[in-house]
Amino acid sequence: MIDKHGRKINYMRISLTERCNLRCRYCMPEDGIVKKSHDDMLTEDEVINAVKAASSLGITKIRYTGGEPLIKKNIVNICERTSEIDGIEEICITTNGIMLPTLAKPLREAGVSRLNLSLDSLNEEKYSYITRTGKLSGFMDGFHAALDAGFEKIKINAVLIGGFNDDEIESLAELTMKYPVDMRFIEMMPMYDSGDFDENAFISYKKVLEVLPQLSPVEKDGGVAKLYRLPGALGNIGLISPISAHFCFDCNRIRLTADGKVKPCLHSDDEYSLKGLDLDGMTEVLKEAIWHKPSWHGELDAKHRSKAGRNMNQIGG
Repeated sequence: MIDKHGRKINYMRISLTERCNLRCRYCMPEDGIVKKSHDDMLTEDEVINAVKAASSLGITKIRYTGGEPLIKKNIVNICERTSEIDGIEEICITTNGIMLPTLAKPLREAGVSRLNLSLDSLNEEKYSYITRTGKLSGFMDGFHAALDAGFEKIKINAVLIGGFNDDEIESLAELTMKYPVDMRFIEMMPMYDSGDFDENAFISYKKVLEVLPQLSPVEKDGGVAKLYRLPGALGNIGLISPISAHFCFDCNRIRLTADGKVKPCLHSDDEYSLKGLDLDGMTEVLKEAIWHKPSWHGELDAKHRSKAGRNMNQIGG
């Protein structure tokens, strides 16, 4: 479907849960979430109906997120059912990787084609600090399980944080020399509640280019990342700049929260509810949401917080 600004919307990110087995400081409160009633959240059948409705409108790519989507006991079944829907060409998951040792192979067999793994530091102490509860060894076990399961298009995401991991840009980038993966650096977004970070934490993607002057640009792959490559690398370096060089004019996505709200724009408080609707009802609401997708997210920087009205774990990373 084409929105009123002429953009082709073919990608939907669906949060399956607000809960997570980590507590990343830029994503969710230390105490976790205020648990909602089970009845307030989308059921498995409602998720599948939402995908069917989206597919009928031209959505071809689905990404399941959270929270942490792999803590959903029915995650494999959801992915398998999604793979059977006409028009869906690609199923992806964004995960912290902790549960991949047992789930990587079943997810691959269920039709998941791509994984994005979150990794903000290769230092054990810093990894534990940023995640509050995680261990770097847990990530590495999951990462290797994904490689062993045959996932060939793994992307590793690091949020750029000044004063925290900007001294690890080179070591994180070197993962592309050792493994056939893309390493992506993402500017930290000033979300609704990211109080642990001051103005100095928000740094531009250009910092990566300064640290790695040997990078050569390569052709984009259809995503939002600016792509580069180290000499002799097995994968690309991706730079994602929602703050310093936004890509709203080229945005092709909508989001669906775990409690059934369609967000046409991550940083807008506009929401359209799908909860409790049948397939036809969901289709009509999705049409309206896509058509009214904002042209851009407005001013967004350390002084201008996101207007999303939710923490990142409540939207879908």
